[in-house]
Amino acid sequence: MSKKKLIVVVGPTASGKSGLAVKLAKKFNGEVISADSRQVYRGLNIGTGKITEREMRGIPHHLLDVADPKKQITVAEYKKCAEMAIKNISSRGKIPVVVGGTGFWIDSLIYDINLPEVPPDPKLRKILEKKPAPELLKILKKLDPSRAKTIEQKNPRRLIRAIEIAKALGKVPRLIRKSPYQALWIGLSHSYEVRLRKIKIRVGKMIQAGLVAETKKLLETGVSKRKIREFGFEYRAVLEYLGGEISKKGLYEKIVLDSLDYARRQMVWFIRNKEINWTDNPLKIEKLVKKFLTGVKNHGKK
Repeated sequence: MSKKKLIVVVGPTASGKSGLAVKLAKKFNGEVISADSRQVYRGLNIGTGKITEREMRGIPHHLLDVADPKKQITVAEYKKCAEMAIKNISSRGKIPVVVGGTGFWIDSLIYDINLPEVPPDPKLRKILEKKPAPELLKILKKLDPSRAKTIEQKNPRRLIRAIEIAKALGKVPRLIRKSPYQALWIGLSHSYEVRLRKIKIRVGKMIQAGLVAETKKLLETGVSKRKIREFGFEYRAVLEYLGGEISKKGLYEKIVLDSLDYARRQMVWFIRNKEINWTDNPLKIEKLVKKFLTGVKNHGKK
């Protein structure tokens, strides 16, 4: 049986991944599967840069708004749901377009990796939850240095979960670069100057669109401050603003700086994958996809 074909669009924050995924799905009869560890949650729209219905341009999107923000979805659960989406889309003769910036989630889906269900360790979590993020990062560095380089280093939830897995398994499972799919990888990246400009525009729009109000609404619906902090640096910054720790200008500046740092760590993860075709040239991207869909096998970057 031939492998299912799919397109994977990756890149750092604010690089234009979502827009490209829609364009490709529109042109090549596809549907989009989100691979973002925060956009799976309902109510996290502005802070995560979630695509709007208008921006979808009628293209079906899968794995958005599927989880309760009071609960936690694991990469293993995501993988199962995304595999079902790929099967469903392919069965209807359409092309799955996987898009996102959460490298571990994407690799876990595309490559042959077994994700053991490491159950939560309440005793360990109780101890770790009392520690600040820098201390948690030090613990993770000792247990799994490679994971410590790519993880969101100021996010206690991610750090605690990584420590939990590392203690149970020794380290995060290594990926076998073998896939049950025939995948075309496209990576969007820009120079530092362009990335900074795009991030500044994105953050400005984010605050103007109501990031503060969105965070307040999460609090009003019963999502704890601890949980909101775990949703990422954008929401942590808003909590600092609401607590009077930083000004409105400080909120903007903090999110811009944290976005740059996040983009850098995303690229550390992605750059290791030699299959990714890095380009922001629309004509080159279209040519790559046409060759891929018409059966040219050696489409990856060498």
